[in-house]
Amino acid sequence: MRFALCNEVLAPLGFAEQCAAAAKLGYDGLEVAPFTLAEDPTTITDGQAEQFRRMADDAGLAICGLHWLLVAPAGLSIVSEDAALRARTVGVMKRLAELCAALGGSYLVHGSPKQRSVPQGSTKEAALARATDCFAQIAPVAASLGLVYCVEPLSTRETDLVNSVAEAVRIVDHVNSPGLRTMIDCSAAGQVEMDSVADLIRRWIPSGHVAHVQANDPNRRAPGQGEMDFEPILRALRDVDYRGIVAVEPFDYVPDGPGCAAFAIDYLLGIERSLA
Repeated sequence: MRFALCNEVLAPLGFAEQCAAAAKLGYDGLEVAPFTLAEDPTTITDGQAEQFRRMADDAGLAICGLHWLLVAPAGLSIVSEDAALRARTVGVMKRLAELCAALGGSYLVHGSPKQRSVPQGSTKEAALARATDCFAQIAPVAASLGLVYCVEPLSTRETDLVNSVAEAVRIVDHVNSPGLRTMIDCSAAGQVEMDSVADLIRRWIPSGHVAHVQANDPNRRAPGQGEMDFEPILRALRDVDYRGIVAVEPFDYVPDGPGCAAFAIDYLLGIERSLA
């Protein structure tokens, strides 16, 4: 099983330093938040992307994919009633897919709760239809680049749109493109799903709907720093022969970013060794 670290955990280190630190800790790659690379990630050139990719290569790491996609530039939305704003947002999504490919990544995770929450005055059904149309536009672009664009179910504390894997699956089935899938965020799933994370894995990965997993505790800390037991989760991933990335994505860094990253990989690799 391959483990990646979400790179913002090691901010404010420079990207080359993040790569070196993650590799030293034992991670296989980085999952990159584009806003950490540039104030406006859409301005990153292919040449600059190649430089970032080389930094990871030099450290012995892969850039696995991108997440936190719509933080920058500011003002984006896939649910706004403003068609021009949605078109601008889809343009950013397409450019980020191109950037992901240039960096050597294979997937993008679309969380971005603020940019998809139901706008005031709109209905949830209308917002969902607009979001689904945006996903339908990005899916063929992702597929043409050899990428998978993942709709991320998030907890109700973060957004009121797409909170369960089943809801995300309905979008994936409606769009019906090899470029669009969903994923499992352990923290969000642990907060809102009726099924355990292990049961979600056994149900949805064999169906082909789930292409990615993010590891974090429902308390928003690293795996192993809360009540969620990750042994059944990693066992389920082994049982379904999961070949993707498990990305460590805490939000509350205890004792700090580097310490949190070190604890997480030691905990997960310890479970891996016990299952071998």
